[in-house]
This record gives sequence, structure tokens and C-alpha cells, in this order.
Amino acid sequence: MPKPSDLLQGTLDLLILKTIAREPVHGWGIAKRIQLLSGDILSVGQGSLYPALHRLEQQGWIQADWKESDLGRAAKFYALTRDGRKQLERELRSWERLSSAVQLLIESA
Repeated sequence: MPKPSDLLQGTLDLLILKTIAREPVHGWGIAKRIQLLSGDILSVGQGSLYPALHRLEQQGWIQADWKESDLGRAAKFYALTRDGRKQLERELRSWERLSSAVQLLIESA
């Protein structure tokens, strides 16, 4: 069985964009939400998450602001930009095409 990190290859941007689409979230919160909503099947390590967040910010798809977290400490909260919402839609369409193609292969084999 593949490791959860193997399954994230190529889908991490989609997962991050979808996770912060509802409201701004700090990095640790993004990782925990992905893990929780996937039923503990997916986990994103810091070594993958933070470089991805940095890359998404550089591409203009997310923006970061320092705010106080639930624990009373300053944390960087990430939110989608207008371009980020457009990219999320593109990522979702791409994922739907890919998952449909995989499903066709599975059903025909």
C-alpha cells in the first residue's frame, strides 16, 4: 500500500487551496484540517507544506498575514487571492479529469 505522502504528489496545491478556500488558516491548521477531513488517511509534513505555501504565495494564489492564533501566539494565516480562486477551479477541473480517467481504467481492466 502506498504511503500517504506518495498520494499527495501532484495534488498538494489542490489540497491546500481547497483547505483555505473557506477561511484563512495558519500552516499547522492546514495540515490538521487535511488530516482530519481525510479521516487520518492523508498527512502533510512540514517539509512539504511550507515550501508549497511559499510557492503558492510567490505565484500570487495565496496571501499571508500575521494574526494571533487560538493559542495567543502570532501565526501566519494564509488566504486565497482572486487568482487563487481561479487556480483552485482549474485544479479541481484537472483533478476531476484525472480521477475520471483513472476510474475508467479501473472499471475496464
